[in-house]
Parts: sequence; C-alpha cells; structure tokens
Amino acid sequence: MATLYLVESIFNSAVKDKESFEKKAGEIRDELGKQNATLIEVQVAKDLSRAFFILEAEERNVINEGLRALGVPVTLIKPVRLVGRDLEEVKKQADKVNYLVEWNLPENLTMDAYLERKSKNSVHYSEVPEVTFSRTYVCEDMTKCLCFYDSPDESTVKKAREAVKAPIDTITELS
Repeated sequence: MATLYLVESIFNSAVKDKESFEKKAGEIRDELGKQNATLIEVQVAKDLSRAFFILEAEERNVINEGLRALGVPVTLIKPVRLVGRDLEEVKKQADKVNYLVEWNLPENLTMDAYLERKSKNSVHYSEVPEVTFSRTYVCEDMTKCLCFYDSPDESTVKKAREAVKAPIDTITELS
C-alpha cells in the first residue's frame, strides 16, 4: 500500500530562480515516476531556500535514493497523513496557497487527540474570513504538522492561528 511522505529540502545555490526550481521539480516528478513514486505536491519558499514535497510511494527508500541521484538534498523525510482535504483534490492542485505554517507538536499529543482538537477548533477559521485554510500534513510520528493557507499577509495567518488556538513554530511565505 502506498504511503504519503513529506520531504523537506534546502536549496543552497543549486536553485537560483523559479524557472530552475520548476525544472528540478519536473526532473523529480519524472525520475521518481519511473520508480512508481508519485509527486503529489511541491511548495517552495518565496526566497527559494526551502522546498516541501509530498510524494506517494510504496517505500521511503525509493524516494530517498531517487532524490539523492538527482542531487536534491533531503533534510527530512517522514510518512504523513493528509487532513482537511481529499487526496484527489490535492492532486488536482486547484486551490492556491501562499503560506505554510509549521508546528512542532508536543510530545504527548496523539493523532486521535490532534484530530479531535482540529475538528473542534476549525470552526473558528470563520472569525478570520480573509484567510482560507487549505490542508494539513501531520507526520505519523506526531513530531510536526504543516498547514497550508491562502492569505493576504503573514499577520492575517497569525490571526487565523490564534482563532483556532494553534501554535506557530515557523511561517514560510510560498512562491
């Protein structure tokens, strides 16, 4: 059975502009596709310093080895669960996101408790209507989650997170 994986990468000087990043993402899609891994989503920081890939594969090693062969540095690779959106919807890439919030989850939080908390608090997004929550990827080992938003600016994302009582460890503006 295929698993979703989050891969984080830091591009030092390898990617100089959006065009070279998109070319590299195409190479990743093609190369990993040959290994029966599917690139579901790619998000990159506006300054091109960090990239976040969501891939679907039978085995983690296929992803790790494929990226290494392409010269893509991997800083994190973990199985994740998609929350807030259906996988088929995400594959269509129809919604716009421009901010990523990372939250390093507390040690004692379980997946069930996280999902219950999210369900209870998500109704409060309506208090900040200028922000649209899109989706979250939660690491299966419950170490962190990545939440994607469409927002006019960073301060509005912070207001939305306060409304749903969810901490922020890092906010990244996406390209």
